[in-house]
Amino acid sequence: MKIHEYQAKEILRKYNVPVPVGYVAFTVEEAVQAAKKLPTEIAVVKAQIHAGGRGKGGGVKIAKNVQQVEQLARQMLGMTLVTHQTGAEGKTVHKLLIEQGIDIERELYLGMVLDRASSRFVMMASTEGGVEIEKVAAETPEKILKEWVDPRVGLQAFQARKLAFGLGLEGKQVANAVKFMLALHEAFMANDCSLAEINPLVVTKQGEVLALDAKINFDDSALYRHPNLRELRDLDEEQPLEVEASKYNLNYIKLDGNVGCMVNGAGLAMSTMDIIKLSGGDPANFLDVGGSANVDTVRNGFKIILSDPNVKAILINIFGGIVRCDRVAQGVIEAVKSIDVNVPLVIRLEGTNAKEAAVMLRESDMDFTVASTLKDAAEKVVKVLKN
Repeated sequence: MKIHEYQAKEILRKYNVPVPVGYVAFTVEEAVQAAKKLPTEIAVVKAQIHAGGRGKGGGVKIAKNVQQVEQLARQMLGMTLVTHQTGAEGKTVHKLLIEQGIDIERELYLGMVLDRASSRFVMMASTEGGVEIEKVAAETPEKILKEWVDPRVGLQAFQARKLAFGLGLEGKQVANAVKFMLALHEAFMANDCSLAEINPLVVTKQGEVLALDAKINFDDSALYRHPNLRELRDLDEEQPLEVEASKYNLNYIKLDGNVGCMVNGAGLAMSTMDIIKLSGGDPANFLDVGGSANVDTVRNGFKIILSDPNVKAILINIFGGIVRCDRVAQGVIEAVKSIDVNVPLVIRLEGTNAKEAAVMLRESDMDFTVASTLKDAAEKVVKVLKN
């Protein structure tokens, strides 16, 4: 789950991670009042959306006084902000962060994430602050410093010092950076984060180290332990179909293609999308119905998939391990009877009672195309698109 910058900074404050003074504003009037409470006359007006590259898209502006804050707030609230992460459609700005101006001497990068290769969390730092870390990793990977965290003891002070020295910090900058890193680690672990990114991490001319920007994502599977964090979810920032699918416990991600996919298991879903692409088609979604493809699950899956006007055909690919294929087939038949499926439907069922399921589908008097293998299914769904 993603949250906004202002929410991330509120969490960081609770763990004594230094951040600028700032206030969220949902209206122009609130933006003006927020600016009046800042310790500096200069303010930064920052659009709050779940996407990076806001500055380049015009979503981060500096105001020299309260009057300019008011002008910028009027311009930015309600605007459609387009960045390299939003796509051409952009995102509507519903809220702003009004923040104090900072006397910046250096911009750095600091982040923490799970390194799946080593099964450990890793804290990363770089002198290339303000630049997308993906670009740094691709062009100058030697500029990314890493310290892996032993889960038994957590991030140690000597590791934080190594990163601080590697960033070229000196004097009290080092001590402040170490405190910052240890506090960030504590916040990360206490909230079951999957990502914490401070870009830029700034060093002021007074030697302070603070988070000028903050991005935090949480592990969805751990949110049951944090009911307070679930309340931070902003449905306006998510795809409407993905929000609707979550109501039925369906894992759905919208894509740009025209072949709707209904699959059980994330690995099989990704393989299905790959082979559709390999066969000349374009998947319209990732949809994992989980371990029980019953009538209700299939019906809700159809409703979500068919809500996308780009879908011109649907491929159902179910492996009957936990659930029997004949039960899946019956679920598909009953679901199609109850809703209007107005696009071609290709079905591939494999596993327990797959032969019986194929007979049921062929004898159902419904316009199903039954496939025998995954390759066969992908080729058939691409073929019906061309007819």
